[in-house]
Amino acid sequence: MKVISHDPYAALRIPDFRLFIFSRLFLTLSIQMQTVVVGWQIYDLTKDPLALGLIGLAEFLPSISVSLIAGHVADIVPRKRIILSCMFLLLFCTTSLFYFTTDLSTFLSRYNALPIYIVIFISGFARGFIGPSLFSFMPQLVSREIYANAITWNSSTWQAAAVGGPALGGLIYGFHGISISYFTDLSLMIIAITLMSFVKSRPVPPSDESANSILERIKVGIKFVFTNQLILSAISLDLFAVLFGGAVALLPVFAKDILNEGPQALGYLRAAPALGAVTMAVIMAYKPIKQKAGLKMLAAVAGFGVAMIVFAVSKNFWLSFAALLLSGVFDSISVIIRSTLVHTLTPESMKGRVSAVNNIFVGSSNELGAFESGVAARLLGVVPSVIFGGCMTLLVVAVTRIKAKKLESLDLD
Repeated sequence: MKVISHDPYAALRIPDFRLFIFSRLFLTLSIQMQTVVVGWQIYDLTKDPLALGLIGLAEFLPSISVSLIAGHVADIVPRKRIILSCMFLLLFCTTSLFYFTTDLSTFLSRYNALPIYIVIFISGFARGFIGPSLFSFMPQLVSREIYANAITWNSSTWQAAAVGGPALGGLIYGFHGISISYFTDLSLMIIAITLMSFVKSRPVPPSDESANSILERIKVGIKFVFTNQLILSAISLDLFAVLFGGAVALLPVFAKDILNEGPQALGYLRAAPALGAVTMAVIMAYKPIKQKAGLKMLAAVAGFGVAMIVFAVSKNFWLSFAALLLSGVFDSISVIIRSTLVHTLTPESMKGRVSAVNNIFVGSSNELGAFESGVAARLLGVVPSVIFGGCMTLLVVAVTRIKAKKLESLDLD
């Protein structure tokens, strides 16, 4: 099929890519919905903001521990096989959370939130393996000349699910209770598995590397990232911005104790960043950023930090919603530019390992950032901790601009 370079729907015209992103849509809906429900449930059980941070830590520890091995596996095992295996493990975890809420289970009455943390810990292993596999499988479904378009729609789909998931979780929890929420979550996961099963598998990309042992191959992937200033600076920027600038883990506290709202409002607040992000991603599908992309990424991360500060000081629900919406707009710009950069500069045979390093820097920083937010909220107070995080994000942008000159002059022609 002849692909027109400026066609904004180029990637969507490929059947396997459509199946892939719709599978990821339902997978992300399930995960995002589950995050909201688990957060509200644990805060109801504990009334402790640190307990919310521990959710992130419970997922971060297993995810980070297997990340490098997962990247290696994604480069030597057909990626679809890994993705489906991880999805089935996530299905088991979701089923367990649903079971805990039924009359047949006495786990929560006996052990409080501990069984939930155990399930989240197990799911962390699945997320650690599925990340590099999804990252490296997606470009196998499209031709190289439409990478940027595929990445934009992939990001849009993820963000659309991140809009729907939290809103769905908050609304179903608020109107129908926790058991129905987890049952819906379980149904979404089953749909995701079904769709992914129809995507044609792709062989492992050929490699001309001389390294044979697992350790040597992992070292090759790490060395590639750390010797490429553009990739290293881009993912480092996102690492510290997400680590210090996020307030998502504390949203149940803001919704309930600061804005005096219920679980429905929490769903809307969780959806706000993704709503802004998916809007910007669709715009970028039509008008991709090419000139001065690195400088625009720096500006976007700075904008994210400012939006977090505004959110922290707001006492009005709609102002808080608007600040989170803008944070998503800025985050989408940064994510799409970084993903395009990493995909374009990384050989196919190394994408699993490079993605693993990227996950350590960026992906796991979401969970570690959640823990940092919980600890900072305990030490500084909820509002001061988010203000501090926003200020640290601005500082990181300033340091990156000084240290990474190549990123500042980056174009994506």
